[in-house]
Amino acid sequence: MSPTRAPGRKVFSWALWDWGTQPFATVITTFVFSVYLTSSAFGDKDEVTMKLAWATGTAGLLIALLAPVLGQGADRTGKRMFHLRWQTWLLAAICAAMYFVAPAPEYFLLGAVLLGAGNVVSEIANVNYYAALDQVSTPANVGRVSGLGWGLGYLGGITILLVIIGVLGSDFTPDDVRFAMLICGAWTVMFTVPIFLAIKDRRPDHVPPSLGIVGSYRELFRSIARVGRDNPNTLFFLIASALFRDGLAGVFTFGGVLAAGTFGFTFGEVVIFGVVANVTAGVATMLFGLLDDRLGPKTVILVSLAMLVGLGLGIFFLHDGGKTVFWIFGLGMTLFVGPAQSASRSFLARLIPEGMSGEMFGLYATTGRAVSFLAPTMFGLAIAVGVAVTGSAEESAQYWGILGVVLVLLAGFLVALFVKQPARVAPSSTAPAH
Repeated sequence: MSPTRAPGRKVFSWALWDWGTQPFATVITTFVFSVYLTSSAFGDKDEVTMKLAWATGTAGLLIALLAPVLGQGADRTGKRMFHLRWQTWLLAAICAAMYFVAPAPEYFLLGAVLLGAGNVVSEIANVNYYAALDQVSTPANVGRVSGLGWGLGYLGGITILLVIIGVLGSDFTPDDVRFAMLICGAWTVMFTVPIFLAIKDRRPDHVPPSLGIVGSYRELFRSIARVGRDNPNTLFFLIASALFRDGLAGVFTFGGVLAAGTFGFTFGEVVIFGVVANVTAGVATMLFGLLDDRLGPKTVILVSLAMLVGLGLGIFFLHDGGKTVFWIFGLGMTLFVGPAQSASRSFLARLIPEGMSGEMFGLYATTGRAVSFLAPTMFGLAIAVGVAVTGSAEESAQYWGILGVVLVLLAGFLVALFVKQPARVAPSSTAPAH
């Protein structure tokens, strides 16, 4: 990270990328497209939900394979913004292509493939975006800058949902869902332009020769060994964060699915919940960013994970309470997902040596996705267990899936307890205010 503050314009342009790419996370992954893809138009609710879980896990495996190679390449060539640009606009094209997923069982595969491809491209783009954090923050304000990005992302989620409601109304038809995908694609292109104007690639003083795929993986294992030897706490953090970040991804992926399938939310109600949830999450993430700089990211992570486990169990045990239960406990969970993600990002940023941002955030994505099958698989297995335990064909066992996600979050919490807090830098009077 730079020892001097970056101009506010540059910081805001960096954070606006989160706003611009939020339609994929909010509209597509959580509240609209995944709900549409698990609706009765595509088959049995429990069956298509489990298929969606497997598709998500497969995408995670591809991310684990690709992230370290692309992260190292960005570091070696200095073309971080070049790669981020084409990855971002490819994501926009994938969003728009979801328009072609018609409401029929034979289109489920197309929808699942596009959703999986979007997850791969989005996560690889995040490697380069996260790595650019060192160009817009200092050790004293990295928590606030990271929190600003996450917070703007959530606020972008609110805004895009409100735009969709304003254009299409709140009673979504399948055609409305498909048209919303075109809006998402256009939104992503429009609001990600500023980062590419404000932040330029930094060519390294010496450009090493290309390693190739095999060489990149050889270097990956060397990097893991080097991190384990020189800073075992960093390696231990990467392992802990792999667990709890996969649980956090599970909350996003299956939250809207549970709202519609278990608690009877209509499409319009899911979207309205998404608006309120993103307001809550955006404000909470920016406020927790301040606590991150004062108390340290480990404290934020542990508090957030403990609350998520408790609230998730509340959803499971009180699911018979209907929509009110999900409004209370589901909304409560949105308070803590963003802070945990933002604090995890700032935790690692405090530990990265100069010139290794792309490589380290590539490792961050790799370790995170190396276990990315856990939350989707546990979600699907928990539903299967629920079907066997309840033995009822009349009531869906979909709500059992939350137990699978809770178990992954709990595992991440237990491992994170033993990670050492990174050294804090006292907030500086020269640090930019956001």
